[in-house]
This record gives sequence, C-alpha cells and structure tokens, in this order.
Amino acid sequence: MMSVFMKSGSVFDERIQGNAYYEDLHKSPGRFDFVMANPPFNVDRVDKERLKDDPRFPFGLPRVDNGNYIWIQIFYSALNENGRAGFVMANSASDARGSECDIRKQIILDRSVDVMVAVGSNFFYTVTLPCTLWFFDKAKRKTDRADQILFIDAWHIYSQVDRAHRDWTPAQIEFLANIARLYRGEAPENLHESADLMAEHFPDNTYTDIPGLCKVATIDEVEAQGFSLNPGRYVGVRAREEDDFDFKERLEELNEELELLNLEARELEERIAENVGKLLEGE
Repeated sequence: MMSVFMKSGSVFDERIQGNAYYEDLHKSPGRFDFVMANPPFNVDRVDKERLKDDPRFPFGLPRVDNGNYIWIQIFYSALNENGRAGFVMANSASDARGSECDIRKQIILDRSVDVMVAVGSNFFYTVTLPCTLWFFDKAKRKTDRADQILFIDAWHIYSQVDRAHRDWTPAQIEFLANIARLYRGEAPENLHESADLMAEHFPDNTYTDIPGLCKVATIDEVEAQGFSLNPGRYVGVRAREEDDFDFKERLEELNEELELLNLEARELEERIAENVGKLLEGE
C-alpha cells in the first residue's frame, strides 16, 4: 500500500514496514495534519479479534469480511481536528450496506466528508475497475460547509493513453481541483493551463452545480439517499445537444456503465453467498 502521513512538516510513509491492520507504527489517532493513501481494495480474512478496542476504529468494525471500512477508519482516526485526508477506495464502498453503512453514516454525521470524486474505469495498470476518491476535512466542521458535501462525477474526464489505459492530464487534474477550490471559496489556479476548461464550465469563476459533473448536497439530501456517497446519485446526467451526439463516445459510456453494474452484481453475489453460508453454518 502507498501511504503518506504528514505532521508539522514531517513525513511518515510506507518505508516503515509493518502490517497496518494490526500494527499502529505511528501511534496515529488524532496525530496528523494530512493523510494520503492508495490501499488495497476488498481485502478479506482480516482477523478482527486482534482489532478489538483499537482506538483507530471509533465507529466499530464492519461485520462483513471486507477491509475497506477498516482502512477508511484508519485514515479518518489519524487526523487531528484540522486534518485532511485523500485516498482511493473501491467504488462499491460508497454504497456499501449493513454495518459498513452504519460506519459511513457516523463519519458523514461527524461532518468530516468534504469531497467525493467518481473515477471511471481503466485508470489502473492491472485492472479495469472504476474507483472513488474520498476527501476528509475535519476543519470543515467549523465552516459554513459543515452540512455540505461536494460530489464530482469525473467518469467522462480522461485522456486515453492506449486502448486499455487512461489517465488525467495536468490540466484535467487542475480543473477537478479547481471545482473543489471554488466550492471552498478559494481562487482557482492555472498553473497547468486549465483556464479553458474553467471558462467552459465556470465562466464567472463561481461555483455552481452542473448536471453530470458536480453537485453540492446537504447532509439531509445524503440521508435521503441512504447515506450513499456515490456521486452518481447526486450529480445527475450531463446535458447534451441533439447534434452533439457521438455514437462511439456514447457506446464507450454505456460499456463503462455496464462494467460497473457487472462489478456491483458480482460483489452482491459474493456477499449473498457469504451470508447464506454463515446462516447455514449457524443452523
């Protein structure tokens, strides 16, 4: 796992070897200003007995055999009262149900979730899975954004590297960051020539909800969606002019959506099989 913890100008990173599930090598709860991580997704067989009473899991442990919400709480709990975290997470985690939803609900009601970004498929070298970027900001609780979360759908923002891989150009990354800056009341940047993208979408350099791209939702709206943090539930569908239809682009979009639905179906099948197995074992 790639991870970086920062406090008062010092950096603590993955070069310290250890099992992050069972070893808190940094004595992390409440210690860090910044956390950045790319953890492994959907890890199973974590020994939760070894994690009982660990202060890194203030909202309890998930009952399902999946490590996503163990990672999420490790990052959350490491932050001090003004701390920020940014990490990559499996797309399914933003909509996970049961005990994982209970944990997500508590983090949302803590007013620490700041920005959620949906990322399309083919951004990894070895798998085609889409993912979601999570951003926490504990200082947000003291601002007028306390009851708001910014959702960005970046599925349709990418640069095609080759047939199987995509990435973001520096301008696209800056554009996405500028959406968050406008939402936070900060000035946008143009170090990587994102001005054209900004002029196209935010000509007044003022944040506004854009269907299919971004939406600021209230905690009440998130609660109405079952405390889902899936940007697709909030941003809606992009507007498209009739004569702007591109068959190849639309086919790619539909294929991406199909891949996501197939992925979610497989995960649901695995969870159903696991739950059925546990019920049968209990008989």
